[in-house]
Amino acid sequence: MLSVECGVKNSPHLPISPSPHLPISPSPHLPISPSPHLPIPPSPQMRICFIGDSFVNGTGDPECLGWAGRICTAARKQGYDLTYYNLGIRRETSADILARWQGEVFRRLPSEYEGRIVLSFGVNDTTIENDKIRVELADSIANTRQILTTAKQLFPILMVSPLPIADCEQNSRSAKLSARLAEVCHQLDVPYLDAFPAMLASIVWMNEVAANDGAHPSAAGYSELAGLVQSWPGWLSWFD
Repeated sequence: MLSVECGVKNSPHLPISPSPHLPISPSPHLPISPSPHLPIPPSPQMRICFIGDSFVNGTGDPECLGWAGRICTAARKQGYDLTYYNLGIRRETSADILARWQGEVFRRLPSEYEGRIVLSFGVNDTTIENDKIRVELADSIANTRQILTTAKQLFPILMVSPLPIADCEQNSRSAKLSARLAEVCHQLDVPYLDAFPAMLASIVWMNEVAANDGAHPSAAGYSELAGLVQSWPGWLSWFD
């Protein structure tokens, strides 16, 4: 370490007072520690609305967590201050979600908190009911585009794809929808997690779906999906 001696030494008998005319700047070589007497402001509270269908709801999970509850539980255990709102409703389509999402969100995401939205839907759109598809592909895309266009102007948003069930024909329609949803999200610069291929290839997910009601997994299946979402850069970017 180099030392620099000044031409004039201080007297050991006189206290040294700073000049009132000269500002005292901290040394660029010494770290500045906060005063122990000053409180450190807490990190902002995050409030996340998960909006979607029965998969968001966690239907079939005996632990009543689903994938959304699990990833929020993990975030809180890591020290993040967040409030989790599960707004998944069984049988809802993109048209149903378009009709309700804004009213749901505005009640739960006041401006003084960091609001976030995660969307996931689509499987119910592809269901055949009374010999016709519940929501035509073009309408599903239009509904989703309208939701995302408005939501992204208000809050940071993410989207997770439709998920596979124990019906090969419907899975084919859902996979096609997922590909189109990915295009819309890309165009609107919304992070999109296409979880459909991974869950279709998951023995745990598909076995639990088949053993349950043909559509929903149990705890282990939702845990597997939660792990996929937790490692997704889109989700992780909210906790940098």
